[in-house]
Amino acid sequence: MTGQERSEEKSECVSLSPMMETVPALPESERVCVFGTGDLGRSLGLRLLQAGYGVVFGSRRPHSSSRLPHGAQVLGHAAAAQSAHLIFIAVQREHYDFLVPLANQLKGKVLVDLSNNLRKNQYPEANAEYLQSLVPGAEVVKGFNTLSAWSLQNGPSDANRQVYICGESAEAKQAVIAVATKLGFSALDRGFLSVARELEDFPLQLFPQWRLPLRIAIGLSAAFFFYLLIRDIIYAYVTQGKDISFRIMVSLANKVCPIVSLIMLSLCYLPGVLASFLQLYRGTKYRYYVRFKATDRTVSVIRENRTTEFDTTTAWRGDSYLSLGILGFGLYVLLGITSLPSVSNALSWREFSFVQSKLGHLTLLLCTAHTYLYGWNRFLSASTYKWYTPPGYMLCLVLPSVVLLLKLLLITPCVDRTITRIRQGWERGADHRNPKDSQPLIP
Repeated sequence: MTGQERSEEKSECVSLSPMMETVPALPESERVCVFGTGDLGRSLGLRLLQAGYGVVFGSRRPHSSSRLPHGAQVLGHAAAAQSAHLIFIAVQREHYDFLVPLANQLKGKVLVDLSNNLRKNQYPEANAEYLQSLVPGAEVVKGFNTLSAWSLQNGPSDANRQVYICGESAEAKQAVIAVATKLGFSALDRGFLSVARELEDFPLQLFPQWRLPLRIAIGLSAAFFFYLLIRDIIYAYVTQGKDISFRIMVSLANKVCPIVSLIMLSLCYLPGVLASFLQLYRGTKYRYYVRFKATDRTVSVIRENRTTEFDTTTAWRGDSYLSLGILGFGLYVLLGITSLPSVSNALSWREFSFVQSKLGHLTLLLCTAHTYLYGWNRFLSASTYKWYTPPGYMLCLVLPSVVLLLKLLLITPCVDRTITRIRQGWERGADHRNPKDSQPLIP
């Protein structure tokens, strides 16, 4: 390098901290480079500085770069590429062209591609594969693309601890894993660079595992809505000539939502109890309107000068109905919160199992008892069966009652003991086999 080139490179360097000139230069293993001064690049640089790395930003206009974290340096692309072995590419794919003239400086370097796309299959190949084709002498690793600028700036949180990486070089991937670990993230190696398209699709996914539950919930909601519409609204209009269609907005929805939620909760635990019985069988494991009605009844009692005796049974039923509903709703909220990936990732398996199994069945029991208290003895009244059809709450009790009954049978000591043995590998009839006929799997 000539003296003129050294002077040009020195003129390109901008220190963002007045103390940088007195601080000794860090070794290359403790220094990283970031190409890109946008939100993602700045947040990553700040996080790297907080972890003890020396950070060099590569910029087209190093003298005009601003709002970068204090303690970092800004160099031109060529000088920045030579300053560190590990380089984070925090720019979009359409701006990769500036890397082509830097092929010599990037030879042997580890390039970490952080880019994402706006939609799936936006390009014929993955961004990381395209970057590798532009700079064949470098080792491209896909990683950190599932993290947002916010999560990088605020550090690893329960909402986003996982960092997925892939690449062709094991040494390059190990270097990226070391950085991710030092930043407090959990790195997961997904294999070769051909997996990059899958990693780039991760941020574009919108609740992929919620599609089937949403379809079931929508289907059940529509079915019970039309069922209750016929029983409550159309029945009153046909038989009594009353137009109570205004109840569709609130009263009808207030019946549909609890019914569907109780059925959905029951469906969560139905496969488990059915699987347990299958293992036993095989022997192996291989509002306003409501207020108006109440007021109307009170006024009619006053007009007729009637008094109603206090009924202790009705009072117990009413208070129990409300208390079970409140407890059930509280546990329902807890189950919903712990099912979120951001929360469940922070729980141990025992904690998650306790919440989703023990508290889940308790929630189902409380909500089912709440519904039974709501119906009480109405099933004995003929007026309850409009057009010979049972009320919606009576229909929704079928599935949770079956699930709870099956679960009750499974937790009895004799059955539970057998289920536990089966899940530990015991098979029915194995105890009666001739020991000479059974050979160990491992000598």
